[in-house]
Amino acid sequence: MIKPHGADTLKPLYVADAAARAALAAEAETLPSVVVSSAAAGNAVMLAAGYFTPLNGYMNLADSLAVAEKLHTTDGLFWPVPIVNMLKDVSAIQGASRIALRDPNVEGNPVLAVMDVTAIEEASEQQVRLMAEKIFGTLDEKHPGVSVFLGAGRFLVSGPIQVLNYSYFPQEFPDTFRTAQQIRDEIAERGWKKVVAFQTRNPMHRAHEELCRMAQERLGADGIVIHMLLGKLKEGDIPADVRDACIRKMVELYFPPNTVMITGYGFDMLYAGPREAVLHAIFRQNMGANYLIVGRDHAGVGDYYGPFDAQTIFDEHVPAGALQIEIFRADNTAYSKKLNCVVMMREAPDHTPDDFITLSGTKVRQMLGQGIAPPPEFSRPEVAKILMDYYQVLDAGK
Repeated sequence: MIKPHGADTLKPLYVADAAARAALAAEAETLPSVVVSSAAAGNAVMLAAGYFTPLNGYMNLADSLAVAEKLHTTDGLFWPVPIVNMLKDVSAIQGASRIALRDPNVEGNPVLAVMDVTAIEEASEQQVRLMAEKIFGTLDEKHPGVSVFLGAGRFLVSGPIQVLNYSYFPQEFPDTFRTAQQIRDEIAERGWKKVVAFQTRNPMHRAHEELCRMAQERLGADGIVIHMLLGKLKEGDIPADVRDACIRKMVELYFPPNTVMITGYGFDMLYAGPREAVLHAIFRQNMGANYLIVGRDHAGVGDYYGPFDAQTIFDEHVPAGALQIEIFRADNTAYSKKLNCVVMMREAPDHTPDDFITLSGTKVRQMLGQGIAPPPEFSRPEVAKILMDYYQVLDAGK
């Protein structure tokens, strides 16, 4: 199986031994503590689950700036996005060498992790804005990732962490949330040798379904890991439980047995386009995938990124040998009325726009809210039914 990034074995930071975890939890109650941001909590969950191998905790200011500007840490590890714990107020932990990090997303703010504090550094406004611009390609605060990053605070608390739990994800998504090691174990159990990963924060329409099928066939992959984001999204995005139900129904009805794993990870969406695409590749390598499907405007939002910037970054900014995982480059996919199947648009040069069935997200949303199913060439009827039920309840509550 493909090796993890920057290491021979996974380095999950979850304290798996029950006795050690209980002792750490007891100690945590005696330590100075702070409620971290949702983004920092997501980083802790990803570190716990082994997805951010080989990191051992949160980055300091020097590493964060190096990653933002040069895509590597000060000691040369290739990494695309700073993994940080940024706070507005550090008065409760000032001078402490060991602290407890509390979860902002669970009632009562239970301890999520214990941290050995290497440094507490105050970044200048200029440094924070520099990092934001490098990560997101813009400083426009209408960009959801920029607004979260700039609003997180200027104090960077760095150091290694030991994680006590995976936040709310195992409880809310018991059938879907999986650690990197759990996915590697299941890949091995299924006997898959070549694996392609599909990232999604949305339900999967026919085009996404066929894209997975195309990638599997063209790459000769044994299976597909549909790996959905389970954390926080921007307003208007479809909640994870609805998305999960849609994907499970699609796989149940339209894929052969033992060809698809449905899994998810606990992280808030960054909407960082190209940089996030590279981060997606790293943690898909860590979970055992050989390929990641990178499509049009992967991890994008609005019109902040060019349609294929998330592909070209792998050519222009990922050094040779930095990653073992490879990307499957996808174009827009749509149903061809000429060919009676879903195709990549670039592979149908004899088509005009009228030869494809395409619908805007706004149009689909309007149809679903009115109880009108999109055409079966666009969305499987069983998936559309789940989405119609969701939108009609949502609209009734307004």
